[in-house]
Amino acid sequence: MGEIVKIKLYEPIQLDQIRLDSLYTQLGAVGAETVVCRAMEELAVRMAECDTLWREADHTKLRKHVRSLVAISDQLGMSLLAQSATNVSTALETEDETSVAATLSRMLRIGEWSLSAIWAMEDLSI
Repeated sequence: MGEIVKIKLYEPIQLDQIRLDSLYTQLGAVGAETVVCRAMEELAVRMAECDTLWREADHTKLRKHVRSLVAISDQLGMSLLAQSATNVSTALETEDETSVAATLSRMLRIGEWSLSAIWAMEDLSI
């Protein structure tokens, strides 16, 4: 029997610092932190709901939640999350269950990593 290889699922997360900086410029520190915190909370809730909707096979509601994730993540400069959510939406349109499962799993992983990346930012005092 051969050696067992363990695959580590990880993609480097890069936040669009320019997008975040523009939020701070437009809204000020307090306003931007409020917007970012609310958006992060909404992302976390929506991602959990996406997982539930997938398990319930409610593709109509799942599609709506995924589209909202694209908009929210784009606002926060999470371009990889926005792209992966777009990929889920595309997979839902093709009605390919395997593609939906794979892209949704990737989106949820990237979402968790993206939220962690924002929390880890030193200049975000929450």
